[in-house]
Amino acid sequence: MITVTDLSLNYSGTPLFAHVDLQFDRGNCYGIIGANGAGKSTFLKILSGELDSTSGQVSILPNIRMSVLKQDQNAYDAYPVMDTVIMGNQRLYDIGKEKDALYAKEEMTDEDGLLACQLEEEYAELGGWEAESNASRILQGLGVGTQFHDTPMAELDPRLKVKVLLAQALFGEPDLLMMDEPTNNLDIDAVNWLEDFLLEFEGTVIVVSHDRHFLNTVCTHIVDIDYNKIKMYVGNYDFWYESSQLVQQLVKNQNKRNEEKIKELQDFISRFSANKSKSKQATARRKLLDKLTVQEMPASSRRYPFVGFTPDREVGKDILFVTDVSKTIGGVKVLDKVSFIVGHDEKIAFVGDNENAHTALFKILAGELEPDEGTVKWGQTASFSYFPKDNTPYFADCEDDLVQWLRQFSRDPQEQYLRGFLGRMLFSGEEVNKPVKVLSGGEKVRCMLSRMMLSGANVLMLDQPTNHLDLESIAALNKGLEAVKCNVLVASHDHQLIQTVCNRVFDFTPEGKLIDSKTTYDEYLERQREQEAG
Repeated sequence: MITVTDLSLNYSGTPLFAHVDLQFDRGNCYGIIGANGAGKSTFLKILSGELDSTSGQVSILPNIRMSVLKQDQNAYDAYPVMDTVIMGNQRLYDIGKEKDALYAKEEMTDEDGLLACQLEEEYAELGGWEAESNASRILQGLGVGTQFHDTPMAELDPRLKVKVLLAQALFGEPDLLMMDEPTNNLDIDAVNWLEDFLLEFEGTVIVVSHDRHFLNTVCTHIVDIDYNKIKMYVGNYDFWYESSQLVQQLVKNQNKRNEEKIKELQDFISRFSANKSKSKQATARRKLLDKLTVQEMPASSRRYPFVGFTPDREVGKDILFVTDVSKTIGGVKVLDKVSFIVGHDEKIAFVGDNENAHTALFKILAGELEPDEGTVKWGQTASFSYFPKDNTPYFADCEDDLVQWLRQFSRDPQEQYLRGFLGRMLFSGEEVNKPVKVLSGGEKVRCMLSRMMLSGANVLMLDQPTNHLDLESIAALNKGLEAVKCNVLVASHDHQLIQTVCNRVFDFTPEGKLIDSKTTYDEYLERQREQEAG
């Protein structure tokens, strides 16, 4: 369906990638991965025709309808939701409007009647009579209820706008679907629905995503951007990751063996080259040494941080008691008589679409917000560290560099000690001297994680910690939360993280009621499916 031939792209004379040859076929789903700045979104834009490459070409079969997930949430503010979705097939939308304009005339000419017949025929071929029902099905699947379908886009909550633009991309059975981070800001139910939709989709899907579970579920191929090259591998993300790690290790092992052999030969040559009785052996070994080369592994653009939490002391028997906590914000009750007790070794996932409930409860537990009613009691041995969903107050109007910023959260003020924590999160050399106010979203998250690692807390509370992180940082955080021997409370849309880390699930209804399940996340989802089916 798409053929990429000898594609190259340079930015200011620096190659982003070069000599790319790829084939994208119908019926497959291709996940594009790579470190931040590797060129994932740029490559997707070249494939869609939005950007030109420096050299090479992208060839798409004729009569292919391409659909691209739009990123500008305000582009359709002048239109209602239903129209916005149907615009996913622009030709169908235009025919519908032209048809309506003809029928709105007080008198139609013969030419108008002939044109109307032609339009009706094409409209039917494009599925126009089922357009609204199909659009409604997609919207409802993504969690946009029928009450919003005639609402102007300008009046929608940003989280609903994201879903409408995704529905627009999915609408009308395109042959080729391109999406950049489609799961961003989607709740788990919407992500699950999208996964099911793509598994049944018969066209070609090309997607950029940081969601490992999503990539594992839907992808038949992984397109990896690294070493200034783009290579395609058969299989999902986990298969690619395990295979790439194995290859890297094999190369390292071979290099190590070569280096050991080279050193052995060099030692022999230096010891015996002056010895006449050994000179022939030294000469032979010198020839062998000339043939041995250490294979240089190309410098990957990927950088793997280290996330590790070390509690100062083990938490006691009494950890956290929450009793009948309620909270109303902006006239909406987000928490209603919420009660629970946190037990030893429990790691709790906050899931579901009621993110306002998650954030309100975290703020109440952290003492940043007072409940309208109810009580929160921490155990005497419990100490917590809180990662807020919005970290703006920690960085706004701050002139500190990274070391100065981190020092305020540390008991040890020594720069070398602080640099060690920053280094684990990929801040090294002169990077630690830049002001925190200029950091990117992902860099700020890594600073906040450094702050948590310094805390020595035995209860970790994290509200959407994977936002703005790349795959490598998400995997490092996942590993750190799995390994830590303390209590964790985490709100996240990352399926793999909460499944592998958590052993208890909190879901909040739209009315603020707590559904408490002492299971893994997959077990919780299975129960939900069984209840819906029953």
